[in-house]
Amino acid sequence: MAHAFTRRKAIIAGGSLGGLFAANLLARNGWDVDVFERVPDELAGRGAGIVTHPELFDAMAAAGIAFDDTIGVKVQSRVTFAQNGAVLSERHLPQTLTAWGKMYHVLRAALPDIHYHAGGNVAFVQDGPDQAMVTLHDGSVLHADLVVAADGFKSAIRERFLPGVQLQYAGYVAWRGLVDEASLSPQTREALFEKFAFCLPAREQILGYPVAGLGNSTTPGERRYNFVWYRATSEDAQLPDLLTDESGKRWAGGIPPTLIRQKVLADMEDAALTLLAPQFAEVVTKAAQPLFQPIFDLEVPQMAFGRVALLGDAAFVARPHCGMGVTKAASDAMALVRALQNHAGVQDALADYSRERTQVGAAIVQHARHLGAYMQAQLKDDVDREMAERYRTPDAVMRETAVPARF
Repeated sequence: MAHAFTRRKAIIAGGSLGGLFAANLLARNGWDVDVFERVPDELAGRGAGIVTHPELFDAMAAAGIAFDDTIGVKVQSRVTFAQNGAVLSERHLPQTLTAWGKMYHVLRAALPDIHYHAGGNVAFVQDGPDQAMVTLHDGSVLHADLVVAADGFKSAIRERFLPGVQLQYAGYVAWRGLVDEASLSPQTREALFEKFAFCLPAREQILGYPVAGLGNSTTPGERRYNFVWYRATSEDAQLPDLLTDESGKRWAGGIPPTLIRQKVLADMEDAALTLLAPQFAEVVTKAAQPLFQPIFDLEVPQMAFGRVALLGDAAFVARPHCGMGVTKAASDAMALVRALQNHAGVQDALADYSRERTQVGAAIVQHARHLGAYMQAQLKDDVDREMAERYRTPDAVMRETAVPARF
């Protein structure tokens, strides 16, 4: 049993952004922290852009992480383009957009190396009366007062405690990509940079925004443009085809970008030229290595199991329309530390944390569902159809996408 003068020990499974937020906040609050990240070398973000929200910066400040204007690229307004490239609608909405790699670098640099174990894979977690027990893949056994499952949307720890909870495919995929600012035509740069932009083909949506470029540069001319293109994709026929590589192997949960078949990429580029505003068509066809991700929903009934807490995408996976993924994980970490400060016992603290964050997670997932309703390949019922209509106008999309949460 831990004595009052010993530092409480936390083990975090997963060293991505959610795990790093938890690690930095716990360490700052006097915990002895070990992060185990199964990927042996430094994580790469696969080119994901991140929309920031005030809560994200609050979490960074609480963790004592220094950041300045170079954290991202500021935009002042939002714009929706018609298929012919004309501006349909515009609204003022200042925001800071950053890149996954930049956030990872800042959070990882703040955590001393002694706490971070790359190539450390958590195989099994078991709760106990005094401490939890964590078994690593190499067979070594560790004990901790707290275990945080920050192991992502395919969380093995969630699977252990909630075997009945499954990812639900949303009926569409998100194509993503990055293009260097310097490679775009002057007209497209002028139209897209400094803005968060949208285009709304029937049952589809593309959005884009500038992010830092190579070496995290935010200097004009050195930035990149990040796009996300949602396309309805049937689960029975189209999705399996997209997920099959040249050798015939199907990658059920998501295919590595380098293995996407040339025909799939060519069809996607043809669709871009046919369906999208010319500004977006240029961005999509010039992107260095586009990739796509099937879009899923995931909800859990609880986020704590004794001394084990789920965090971020290990608990709730919301479609990206809210732009809340990283902020949600950061806010989970803040709530976890707050609960631990307010309760003497870890189990009581985690029960409190679970009650608070399960409600928030469910609300974010529901809101993201509504925002994505009109992209679903099959609109299921009257409520979905009503939401599809409600969130299809340019003004509604610009007003509701990736804005600070009101949950």
